[in-house]
Formats: sequence, structure tokens, C-alpha cells
Amino acid sequence: NRQRPGGAERCQPRMSRATAKICGLSTVETLDAAIGGGASHVGFVFFPPSPRALSFGVAEQLAARVPPHVARVGVFVDPDDDLLTRAIEAGRLEAVQLHKTSPDRAAAIRSRFGRETWAAIAVKTRADLDGARAYATAADCLLYDAKTPAGATLPGGMGVRFDWSLLDGYRHPLPWALSGGLDPANVVEAIRRTGATLVDVSSGVETAPGEKHADKVVAFLRAVAAG
Repeated sequence: NRQRPGGAERCQPRMSRATAKICGLSTVETLDAAIGGGASHVGFVFFPPSPRALSFGVAEQLAARVPPHVARVGVFVDPDDDLLTRAIEAGRLEAVQLHKTSPDRAAAIRSRFGRETWAAIAVKTRADLDGARAYATAADCLLYDAKTPAGATLPGGMGVRFDWSLLDGYRHPLPWALSGGLDPANVVEAIRRTGATLVDVSSGVETAPGEKHADKVVAFLRAVAAG
């Protein structure tokens, strides 16, 4: 049941217009809104401290609703092999998004599980981008996300954005996607400013932490399509 990188799940689609991943989905209503609105990827969180975390049973139910042209991405924080095994099966995952995971561990996960591997890079300063190069042979894609405040229990999904100008002139070592503080009001600017071809949203389409709103999901996807 190994899947090599390069299919619909690629984090940098081979097309000129941007696409979107709606992350942290947990209900049928919002999942259907994401799919119906044209999301290229949907994200399921497997990190218990997160208000968006799914049980394996719910992940299985949601994954069954996702059509083949939409990629299922699991979100993890330095996971062990048992969690990955169970989540990949339940969520029918085509890609794994790793936060706070070392390059060596990311490479081991990529080799063992055969799923496209995304390495999240927490960004606050230009120096933070230096860490991305260590994943050049360990992952398939990079997800540039805003560095969360010191002491935060979550690695993302807190509505924090970073200075997009930090990406100016940066030579990306891998295909990449943009995250961190995106919402329907600023995503067009983000795409135009950075040239991102995949944008990732979570808190920007919520009414409260972990509570996605179908109308906000649709509004975000319409903005991406217009941008």
C-alpha cells in the first residue's frame, strides 16, 4: 500500500493558477464545502492537543467522502510509527505533513511509509528559512508556516502570519506551499505577493478554534480561484 510522490497530492501543482488546502476539517458539512468549493487538498489533524484533532473513526468516515481528485493530507507533530500507521489507514492518507520533525526523522518516515512528505518550516525571520535546506533530500515539499509564539502548545493554526517579503529572492530547495494567518480577505494578496501555487488555511475559515464554517471555507476558495 505504498504510494510514491508525484500524484494529485503534490504540494506544488503543475498549473498556473493557485489551489488550496483546507486543513483541520472535522465535520461532513465543512468537508463537503471544501470539496464542492474546489479544494485540491483536505487536511486531517492527528495531534491530540489540537482542537482540530480527529479520532481514527471520524477520520475514516470523512476520508470515505473524499473523491480521487482531492488529496488527503494528515497533519502530525513529530509522530511515532504507530500513530502514522493507524492514521494513514484510517484517513487513507496520500501525504503526511510533519511539524517539529527533524530532517532525519522525516526521511525515515518518507522511506518507510511511501507517502509524499511535507516538512513544515516555522518562519519568523529570514534565518528561519535556512533550516529548509536540510529537508532537500528528506521531504518532497515544504510548507512555510508562521512561527507560533514562545510557549504555544500548537505548532500552527493560530492565525499568525509571517512577513511574506522574507521569501523574496529565496531559492526554494523543494516545491512549496504557503500557510500562516491566511483568510478570505488576504489570500489574494498572499498569492500575488509570494507566487504561491498552493495555500493552506485552517483558523482563517473558523468561527472559533476547531470550528470551521462552511461559508468561510467557500469564501476562501472563491478568493483563491479569483486570485
